[in-house]
Amino acid sequence: MGAPVTQYCVFDTAIGTCGIAWAERGLLGVQLPLADAQATRACMRRRFPGAAETSAPPEVQEVIARVQALLAGEPDPLLDVALDMSDVPQFDQRVYEVTRAIPPGRTLTYGEVAARLGEPGAARAVGQALGHNPFAPVVPCHRVLAAGQGAGGFSAEGGVATKLRMLQIEKAQLGPEPGLFD
Repeated sequence: MGAPVTQYCVFDTAIGTCGIAWAERGLLGVQLPLADAQATRACMRRRFPGAAETSAPPEVQEVIARVQALLAGEPDPLLDVALDMSDVPQFDQRVYEVTRAIPPGRTLTYGEVAARLGEPGAARAVGQALGHNPFAPVVPCHRVLAAGQGAGGFSAEGGVATKLRMLQIEKAQLGPEPGLFD
């Protein structure tokens, strides 16, 4: 049996042209907007060499519509979206699981994510894992801030400005929702 067929497409959102790649086990990656559609498309070809650009099947079209709505300000945690993490390190998978549980419009710090992992000294490692997040915004790394509610880093195009714009779109309130992680 051969390797799974990887496909991708690009799509417009309120903040620019995003990309999405998938295979039979789920999403392999989501790309936040770059300078323009051409740059996003080129990035998808680099990230997923050999992937075919094609129209999205219905289940991926549904995810695209939900990402478009999220980036337009409609809250959707996207928790049910299947992600293929077979090539993602175990620690990063754990970070992404905690990060996915942060509801739209809420935030945690890198240290709070590390504490929820049971590794309170691992804030820097959490930041590194989120810096390699292949699934933004399905894994909403923009909702994780530096200590003292500072923005921290953001590896997407536009850096911290994009992170802050996404939080503004979500009308983010800083900190976890009371009772959310109790």
